[in-house]
Amino acid sequence: MPKALILYAHPTAELSRTNRLLLDAAARLPEVQIHDLYEHYPDFHIDVEHEQQLLGRVELIVMQHPIHWYSMPALQKQWLDSVLTRGWAFGHGGHALHGKRFWLVATTDGEEAAYRPQGRHGHRFADFLPPYQQTAALCGMQWQEPLILHGAHHIPPEQFQRHLQHYLAGLQA
Repeated sequence: MPKALILYAHPTAELSRTNRLLLDAAARLPEVQIHDLYEHYPDFHIDVEHEQQLLGRVELIVMQHPIHWYSMPALQKQWLDSVLTRGWAFGHGGHALHGKRFWLVATTDGEEAAYRPQGRHGHRFADFLPPYQQTAALCGMQWQEPLILHGAHHIPPEQFQRHLQHYLAGLQA
């Protein structure tokens, strides 16, 4: 049984070199299951019961995606809205995810310097994290420090290798 579930949401996965390399490495870990949301739900019709069963079997829930408009891709948001239901994930009787770890693994096209008050995006990257943090808190999950790869399209190989090692260590923790 997998220990970690990677909920991978990339609307143009075929164009992503960085995320593909990360997933290829994660796929070699025996306790990791990769669940490509765009592959499974190209029509956005999510099998809620199946998704809840997947979540129930793991200790670590990884939300992995590129940052789109300072947030998650559309299917990832649809997944959250559909799967994390009141009475199951939160609210009265909603304890299914309580105590599980939640880890955001994301990539950005922009360099880290672009995510500063004086940078192109006008905010620190951490300013965009409250919706993720609050989702984890509402569901009683343990927030793990996010792993963010800035400038993913043009990262030097040695920097990518360091990032990959952090990623693999986090999946096995």
